[in-house]
Amino acid sequence: MVLRLSQLFLRTLREDPVDAEVASHKLLVRAGYIRRAAPGIYTWLPLGLSVLRKVEDIIRQEMTAIGAQEVHFPALLPREPYEATNRWTEYGEGLFRLQDRKGADYLLAPTHEEMFTLLVKDLYSSYKDLPLSLYQIQNKYRDEARPRAGLLRGREFIMKDSYSFDVDDAGLDASYSAHRAAYLKIFERLGLEVVPVAATAGAMGGSKSEEFLFPTEIGEDTFVRSAGGYAANVEAVTTVVPDEIDFSNAPAAEVLDTPDTPTIETLVAAANVIAPRAEADGGPWTAADTLKNVVLAVTLPTGERQLVVIGVPGDRAVDLKRVEANIGAFLPIAGEIGLEQAGEEDLKKQPLIVKGYLGPGLSLDQALLGAESTTKLLYLVDPRVVSGTAWITGANQAGKHVFGLVAGRDFSWDGAIECTEVRAGDPSPDGSGPLETARGIEMGHIFQLGRKYAEALDLKVLDQYGKQVVVTMGSYGVGVTRAVAALAEANHDDRGLVWPRTVAPADVHVVAVGRGEEIFQAAEKLAADLEAAGLSVIYDDRPKVSPGVKFGDAELLGVPTILAVGRGLVDGVVEIKDRRSGEAENIEVDKAVDYVVNAVRNQ
Repeated sequence: MVLRLSQLFLRTLREDPVDAEVASHKLLVRAGYIRRAAPGIYTWLPLGLSVLRKVEDIIRQEMTAIGAQEVHFPALLPREPYEATNRWTEYGEGLFRLQDRKGADYLLAPTHEEMFTLLVKDLYSSYKDLPLSLYQIQNKYRDEARPRAGLLRGREFIMKDSYSFDVDDAGLDASYSAHRAAYLKIFERLGLEVVPVAATAGAMGGSKSEEFLFPTEIGEDTFVRSAGGYAANVEAVTTVVPDEIDFSNAPAAEVLDTPDTPTIETLVAAANVIAPRAEADGGPWTAADTLKNVVLAVTLPTGERQLVVIGVPGDRAVDLKRVEANIGAFLPIAGEIGLEQAGEEDLKKQPLIVKGYLGPGLSLDQALLGAESTTKLLYLVDPRVVSGTAWITGANQAGKHVFGLVAGRDFSWDGAIECTEVRAGDPSPDGSGPLETARGIEMGHIFQLGRKYAEALDLKVLDQYGKQVVVTMGSYGVGVTRAVAALAEANHDDRGLVWPRTVAPADVHVVAVGRGEEIFQAAEKLAADLEAAGLSVIYDDRPKVSPGVKFGDAELLGVPTILAVGRGLVDGVVEIKDRRSGEAENIEVDKAVDYVVNAVRNQ
């Protein structure tokens, strides 16, 4: 049925909404696709639902093509399954928790691993039932502290999540590869450029993990790639570790007075005056010769706050996202944590930490540093801090630094952690050339979960020898509402949206421009003929709206082809405009339908 603007539930806006920061948010609201209901929560209007359903259809088709079957879980879930996997606690403040009238605990699902696992456990018990892939397209809920950018980071969103179940790791590899290929096809059909990048598993657990990122300056994720094909989220980048150095002939470390040098910049300036280095020994000191010790505060899911010290080269900044992604290997925790630089109140609780002059005193020779004791804190270092490297660093006394402190001789550490910023020009871990940095929006994420959830929920089947084995799982997500936003980000100009045909709310937008009855009659007939030819049509039949407003709305709505019936009708022609290229052409009325049909089918 032709969508008539005189009857369509639609109001376009001339001004951007005051809370909108990015183009997709502004245009989706202005064009009447979505409306804000609350921070991070949106109502979908008819045109928005049309685009959303087309995105879902493409996803369903590709899931079906790899043999996945669709199910649908409730969004309101009981506490018990999430207690079994510890995620009732691990999700921390990001989880929407509630109680029923009897006081029983429930949650609004942020993800459904537990429910998929329990469903398969309930129905399947033999290796003959596997492999199996199930998926759903369902609302998810996460209590984002700062929802932003419209559909790109909300509290309620729609996601396609699928799960594979296999008897062994070889089966998991095959399921993972099938989903990966399906995702590439989905994004290709949507017309979205994505870059698959190596990623960390995070709170999901498991081993292998990849993200599919849509490159854009407004993206919240930073990723890197090399000319040789390496690509990774910055959290997953591994540092090229230098070789260890023989320190058997290294001179002894020396503590020197360095007053008023609480920053790396002031320390380097003072070092080049107090203890200048000869050109033969490397020339003037730089920030890269210093070891900066950063105190971080980790808030555990239990609410406990723990301090961690990280030693990094002074020319590198600590990247909290990288620390958060990797610190779980050193703390007896799982799940989401809070992470920030330690504040004054944190430092007051550790009086031996001398702000601005902190050194790796956890295992230093205390006589060398002139200190009687120190507090044992977890001490981690950047991978560039290897045995034999010598540093200028704090002496744990105000106004003093140690020169020539040798790693592995004068101090030790509890572990090396990927924690510093990744820079353009850094070497690629696989040797494929220098790295380039870019920003992107996460469109999809796939994981080899392994047996984490199956073990927690006791999902086992009998193998071919009659022995019970734990099922191995994969998890695969696509942000459906986020895909709509990304498509809007990638397809707009200064006049409005420019949808790809695969997801546009209609194939053609017919506009009756003028007041003559013959114009509306001709437009009505063309709209009906286009629909009869198998095209979806929006028809602007509003009788008392100016041509400027109608053309403005047509460009704002973003349908790929605009057919305008106006003054040219007296000469037997209508104007057909390609919304993407902006090119317009006058076509004879009796050839217009065939022209548009061919344009639609050939794009």
